[in-house]
Amino acid sequence: MRVKELRLRALADPDAAVAFLSTVEASSAEPDSFWQDRTENAAEGSSTAAQFIAERAGEWIGTATVLIQQAGSVNEFGVLRPADRAIIVGVYVDPVARGEGVIDDLLTICGAWARTEGLSEIFLDVHVDNHRAQAAYRRAGFTATGVRFTASIGDEMEMSRRL
Repeated sequence: MRVKELRLRALADPDAAVAFLSTVEASSAEPDSFWQDRTENAAEGSSTAAQFIAERAGEWIGTATVLIQQAGSVNEFGVLRPADRAIIVGVYVDPVARGEGVIDDLLTICGAWARTEGLSEIFLDVHVDNHRAQAAYRRAGFTATGVRFTASIGDEMEMSRRL
């Protein structure tokens, strides 16, 4: 399954330790049904998730997923969300395609999709030591919100962009 292969490539990246909340080992152990469900849940027509794939000459070279966190759900701090919220997760661009604008295209399509779902702002979390990702997000118009928290991989900061 191509979604699984791309995710495992992302998790094997040297920067994965400050980019993803999972590991190659944990994701490799997931059954095929996990990957099929994940793909179906983010397929066209879903109103709660959308995964976008960057492709070049038939090869998948990047991905980003948008999740809609519903009003009334609990956020990572255990606080009730007062409104729907879009968050970008799982951003990855293959090293062979970095510096070519692929991440910009992925972030743009993520924002466009969130806007079609009625949202006017999109969020993402980034590790405080992942300076390359932070620079890419700033270039794409994201700014730090001031929210910081500790995740399983360490300290993270929240960024957002108006749509």
